[in-house]
Amino acid sequence: MRPIDVGASATHTHLVEAADCATNWGNDLPVLATPVLLWLAEITAMRVIEDHLDEGEMTVGYGHTATHLAATPQGWTVRLHARLTRVDKKLLHFEVTAEDDRDVVFSGEHVRAVVDRDRFVERLDSKALAGPVPR
Repeated sequence: MRPIDVGASATHTHLVEAADCATNWGNDLPVLATPVLLWLAEITAMRVIEDHLDEGEMTVGYGHTATHLAATPQGWTVRLHARLTRVDKKLLHFEVTAEDDRDVVFSGEHVRAVVDRDRFVERLDSKALAGPVPR
């Protein structure tokens, strides 16, 4: 990975559509679902570092600590902001926040791990070929 400064940041804007709503996750309210918000946080963090990865590298989600603070209705826009707060060898730590037109709706930390893409795919293929362990 090429050098990147702590404090580097990126933003992502997303219009909440029906496919993003909690109604698809067993809830009866048409609001932005927490799993979708976590996915958007990952996308925003990936944007911070996308131009700093070496050829053959990729990042994978490693951890989340997050609080979903307020509901965002379908049809509203949510804006996410990710800022790199720490680099610990191959682990990249991000502060991520999101807001809609009224509230801060999300706050948390997302951690990504830098991995070798070919090695990751080899391990995945090997796991898939071996199949699940009988229980």
